[in-house]
Amino acid sequence: MDFRITFPGGKKVNAEYGDMVINTDQSVKSGGDGSAPEPFMLFLASIGTCAGIYVLSFIKNRDIPSDGLELIQHNEFIPDEKGIPNLTKITIDIKVPVGFPEKYHEAIIRVADQCKVKHTIANPPKFEIKIVV
Repeated sequence: MDFRITFPGGKKVNAEYGDMVINTDQSVKSGGDGSAPEPFMLFLASIGTCAGIYVLSFIKNRDIPSDGLELIQHNEFIPDEKGIPNLTKITIDIKVPVGFPEKYHEAIIRVADQCKVKHTIANPPKFEIKIVV
């Protein structure tokens, strides 16, 4: 699986995958137009949305209404010795709909924990960056 990274102008950087384009930009404060999320925000969002699709599938497979279903992702940062904030903890709260069966509480937590993004962070890949002419 490959992504083609392109630079459409300004501080925009896009990732193309098949017929899809994932747009990113920098905030106005960082010299961009603020027209799309910054790459790090997409990274953070990928964690919650990944857990979310697992949770949504769990709910739908049991014909439980999803009205009121919501995940809240809390991202905690602590500055390092240079003052640069480092992500130190991610907490995901699963807000289940009124009437959600209590017997599924632990199961839905286990389902959210299966997120591939989370597992990739927990078992990071090796990175290789090289020049190709």
